[in-house]
Amino acid sequence: MGPVRRSKKAPPDGWEMIEPTIDELNRKMREAETDPHEGKRKVEAEWPIFRIHHKRSRYIYDLYFKRKVISKELYNYCIKEKIADANLIAKWKKQGYENLCCLRCIQPRDTNFGTNCVCRVPKSKLEEGKVVECQNYELRYYEVFIQINRHPLVPDIQKLRRFDPVHEER
Repeated sequence: MGPVRRSKKAPPDGWEMIEPTIDELNRKMREAETDPHEGKRKVEAEWPIFRIHHKRSRYIYDLYFKRKVISKELYNYCIKEKIADANLIAKWKKQGYENLCCLRCIQPRDTNFGTNCVCRVPKSKLEEGKVVECQNYELRYYEVFIQINRHPLVPDIQKLRRFDPVHEER
């Protein structure tokens, strides 16, 4: 992914608050894209890219819909500049898709048998003791991929805990 294209219009108020995190995620994305992939399966080489794409979109989603910290103008700016994935965020707003890792997991045309990804199967319906992996995102069962951390850039809500994708421990 190349540098983030900015429109000629200046970013809205509040951009300074999220810019360091977005820049860090963009740096990690560039590293993930240039990592050597020799010896890895095709899907394994894409896992870091999907993970960072998810973190960046989830960061904007959490700030706007969950925490209500950023303005609608800043949210729309992030969508327009393709900082966050509008289609993925639209799915997260629907019941049953709150923890969707990527859009590939719900596209039956991308699977061998025309079904959804195994990560979409409820945990209660999976066989006990059997490890099942999502081919698109490297999830095992319902691995928790959202870490709750305090965000240092939002002083007025320090008592709340939230997702901070840059400092996430994996």
